[in-house]
Amino acid sequence: MSTTATPQAAVATWNIDPAHSVAEFKVRHMMISNVKGQFTSLQGSLTLDEADITRSRVRASIDAASVHTREPQRDGHLKSADFFDAQKFPELTFESTRITRSGDGELDVTGDLTIRGVTRPVTFHVEGPTPPAKDPWGNTRIGLSATAKISRADFGLTWNAALEAGGVLVGDDVHITLDVQFIKA
Repeated sequence: MSTTATPQAAVATWNIDPAHSVAEFKVRHMMISNVKGQFTSLQGSLTLDEADITRSRVRASIDAASVHTREPQRDGHLKSADFFDAQKFPELTFESTRITRSGDGELDVTGDLTIRGVTRPVTFHVEGPTPPAKDPWGNTRIGLSATAKISRADFGLTWNAALEAGGVLVGDDVHITLDVQFIKA
C-alpha cells in the first residue's frame, strides 16, 4: 500500500494595499461630458487559488464617505441622502460569486455589489492578476485592473434634475474602474 502524498493546490490570501489602489467612477454630467470621482478608502482581500483561478474569491468594501470629486459641494451632495446616504449606509461592498476566464489571461468576476443597502449582481472585466513581485521591503505583491458599468437607478440612486434645454443633470450609467495592488498575507 502506497502512502504517496497528493500535492495540495496553493491557495493564498492577498490583502488590498489601500495606499496603492484606487476605485474610480465616471458619470455623464449635464448630457455634455463625464465627471470623474474616486473613493479614497477601500479594503478587502483576494483568496487566490493558483491551481484554478476560477475557484478564487474576492471581497471588498469602500467607505462611502470617502467619495472625492475635487468639488467639496458635490462631494457633500454625494454623501447625502440624495445619493449614497453615507451616514445610513456607510459602506459599498462587493463579494464575488463566480469567476470565469474571458481570454488572453483576462477574467470576468461576477458578484454581489451593494450600494445604499441595495444588492445587485455585477460583472467586472479583469486584467490580471500580474505575476507576483517582491517589493523593496520583502512583501510579495500582485496587481489587477477591473472595469464595469452599472445603472445607478438599479441601486436606488435616482436623484436628478431636469435641464432647461432638455435632458437631465446626472446620467444613469456609471463606469467603474479599479486599479488594485494586493499584498500576500
